[in-house]
Amino acid sequence: MKKVLIIDTIHPNLIDNLQKCGWHTIYTPNITREEIKNQIAQYHALVVRSKTLIDREILSIAKNLKIIARYGAGIEGIDINYCKQKGIKVLNAPEGNRNAVAEHTLGLLLALTNKICKSAQEVKNGIWNRNANWGNELEGKTVGIIGYGNTGSTFAKKLIGFDVNIIAYDKYKTNFGNNYVKEVDLTTIFNYTDILSLHIPLTEETNQMANISFFNKFKKPIILLNTSRGQVVNTKNLITAIENKQIIAVGLDVLEYEKNTFEELFSSQNETLDKLLKLENVIITPHIAGWSNQSFLKMAQILSSKICNTKF
Repeated sequence: MKKVLIIDTIHPNLIDNLQKCGWHTIYTPNITREEIKNQIAQYHALVVRSKTLIDREILSIAKNLKIIARYGAGIEGIDINYCKQKGIKVLNAPEGNRNAVAEHTLGLLLALTNKICKSAQEVKNGIWNRNANWGNELEGKTVGIIGYGNTGSTFAKKLIGFDVNIIAYDKYKTNFGNNYVKEVDLTTIFNYTDILSLHIPLTEETNQMANISFFNKFKKPIILLNTSRGQVVNTKNLITAIENKQIIAVGLDVLEYEKNTFEELFSSQNETLDKLLKLENVIITPHIAGWSNQSFLKMAQILSSKICNTKF
C-alpha cells in the first residue's frame, strides 16, 4: 500500500483526492521533528509546507520515500541535491498560488503609489490631509520584472490594463516576449525601470542579490516590490538606498529575517528591522501573498494530481 505522511495544514481536498487514487493518508499537522524521524521510514510520500526542514538527517532515514510534495512554491527548505542522489521526486505547486501572489503584488503597488495605507491611518487618527496624500499614476511608467516564471508572468498580465511599459528579465528563460511584455537583458532593467518587482526563488545565486551594488545600477529612483523570498534583499542596503533616494517606496511581503518557518519575526531585537518598520514609504505584509481561500484549494488540487500521476 502506498502511504503518504502529511505534516502540515492543508486543504482536505488533497486528502480526498489522494485517497481516491489509492494512497493511504496520515494527516498529522502538529507532528514534531522527532516524531517524523521515528515514523518516516514507512512512508512513500511526504507532504510539507515550511514548518520542518527536510534535510539530510531526515532523508537518510526515509528508506522508502519516493516523493516529497511541497504545498506551495518555494523548495529551499528541502535538500534537493540529496533528494536527487536518493531518487526522490520533489514536487511543488507554484501554479496554485501564482494568481494570489500577482494580485497581492499589484495591491502593494497601488497602495504605495496612492498612499493608501498612510492616508487611511491618518483618517483613523483624526487627520484629514488631502494635499499631502496625492497619488502618482502608473500610466506611462516602466515596470521591470526579474523572474518570469509562474508569478512573474501572472503579475505582468495583471498590469495590462494600466497602460504601463512592461519589461522582464529571466536568466533561465528565453523567447517569452509577447504583445504586452518585452524580454530584455538585465542592463535594460537597470536603465529604464520605474517599478521593480522580484519574482525569483531563493538560491545561492539570488541570496542577497538586491544589495547596494545592485541598487546603484538603476538609472532612476525606483519603487521596489518583493513577494518572492526575504533573503533576496539585503535589508541594511535597502535602507541605505531609501535614505539615498535611490528607492522611493517599498512593498514587501517577505523579510530577510524570517526563520525557516516564516514565523517568530519579532522574537528578538533587531535595530535594522525596527528602522525599516518606521519608514513611511514602506509597506510590509506578513508573507501572505500566496495565501488566499482560492489558492489554498488550488494548491491541493494541483499537488494531488501531480502525486497521483507520479510513477515509482
